[in-house]
Amino acid sequence: MNAIVALGWTPVGFVCKRAPGKTTRHHALNDLIARAFSSAGLPVTKEPSGLFRSDSKRPDGLTLVPWSSGKALCWDVTITCPLTDSYTIAAARESGTAAELAASRKEEKYAALDDRYIFEPITIETLGVFNTSARQLLSNLGRKISESTGEAREASCLFQRCSVLVQRFNTILLHDSLVCISFNF
Repeated sequence: MNAIVALGWTPVGFVCKRAPGKTTRHHALNDLIARAFSSAGLPVTKEPSGLFRSDSKRPDGLTLVPWSSGKALCWDVTITCPLTDSYTIAAARESGTAAELAASRKEEKYAALDDRYIFEPITIETLGVFNTSARQLLSNLGRKISESTGEAREASCLFQRCSVLVQRFNTILLHDSLVCISFNF
């Protein structure tokens, strides 16, 4: 990927909001997170109604039982590309900066939910870095799954499933963004 960045080229499929596969990738990651909560014995609902913001947008999921301090947890999944023009300078300085910036924007977007719910942005960079609070949430969720199943490696497996999902869809998005070039010799 460094050669791609050096040439000033970013795969269009990673950054275009209308790229085929981005919506599918988002839903697949959200499904994975919802299944992880269910594996821990925590019932959830995806795209919960009744948590509307003023623009009718809503978080990706909500636990139906309290997560902490008597409050349910709601989350919103984002996958961001540190190779985009808006992130490259900051991302070049420190790994994970794009994920942290995207997570901060999600926290601002859902700030009105803070008094009733615990909001958690789950942001993963296309190159595999998770935002700090998502790492903590997924570690805690993995621990709860371990308590439920008796398998000590559940947190590690959860991170691996998320990472593999992102990399699979990176492949699809990259493939779909390339133009077929034929060479006539």
